[in-house]
Amino acid sequence: MQLVLASTSRYRREIIERLGLPLTASAPVCDETPLPGESALETAVRLARTKAMSLATTHPDALIIGGDQVALLDGQQIGKPHTFDKGVEMLRWMSGRTVVFHSALALYNSHTGRLQEDVGLTRVTLRTLSDAQIRSYLTREPDALHCAGSAKSEMLGGALLERVESDDPNSLIGVPLFRLVTMLQNEGVEVL
Repeated sequence: MQLVLASTSRYRREIIERLGLPLTASAPVCDETPLPGESALETAVRLARTKAMSLATTHPDALIIGGDQVALLDGQQIGKPHTFDKGVEMLRWMSGRTVVFHSALALYNSHTGRLQEDVGLTRVTLRTLSDAQIRSYLTREPDALHCAGSAKSEMLGGALLERVESDDPNSLIGVPLFRLVTMLQNEGVEVL
């Protein structure tokens, strides 16, 4: 079966490509707005599922991987800032604090209709950051504006972090890879 990633994120793609399996990627069709009263975990799972299932008609005989990540601080979901000023504001708020990232994963078999879902939780404590450090980071890492809270752990983003607690280091980048291997095995795909 064809393996399809429902994402345009190069970071998600790079993580999955580590498995050495043939992979294609397509942009999913999904409104990422949280629903009223929806928890961060519920939002992440719903979006991962929606992204995977959105490609079923264009990939009718595939294993489709959907993923989404929602950050949570003080009971509030932290989205993607998209603008420099909003990124500064978010990183000021998160500075010196611990944020919980919910990295949802869905694997949809478009041939059989079987859906598997899971979530990796990562607790991230950010360093206490000055405004100059925040602005320097966002200037040097403009892609961070398309990440939850502008907090990337890849590349320069590692300098933001003081501590990371997770059962899968890949979850913070957006793909709980350990869980994905299990899901693929459940579909008869042997990675090793």
